[in-house]
Amino acid sequence: MISPSIGRVVWFTPAVHGDPRHDVKQPLAALVAYVWNDRLINLATFNQNGVPLGGMTSVPLLQDDDTKPEGGYFASWMPYQVDQAKKYSQAKKYPA
Repeated sequence: MISPSIGRVVWFTPAVHGDPRHDVKQPLAALVAYVWNDRLINLATFNQNGVPLGGMTSVPLLQDDDTKPEGGYFASWMPYQVDQAKKYSQAKKYPA
């Protein structure tokens, strides 16, 4: 599990019935603005053109192998962040 912190970048998948201009094939970029806990955050989101969309509150943050909600409205870590967390975890288990 990756603990969220203010200023971290995550992917945001809006609700399916949200803004019809959103390309549902790709998530949106978002910054963590507030951390409720490891699985619930507030976000500052951006559309595909980099224009701020505004704040999203109480967004579920998927962790590890959580199932993606079919209706959207969730945040997730980028694959690179997940890979880095795994490498760090392995390095802590087996120090050089």
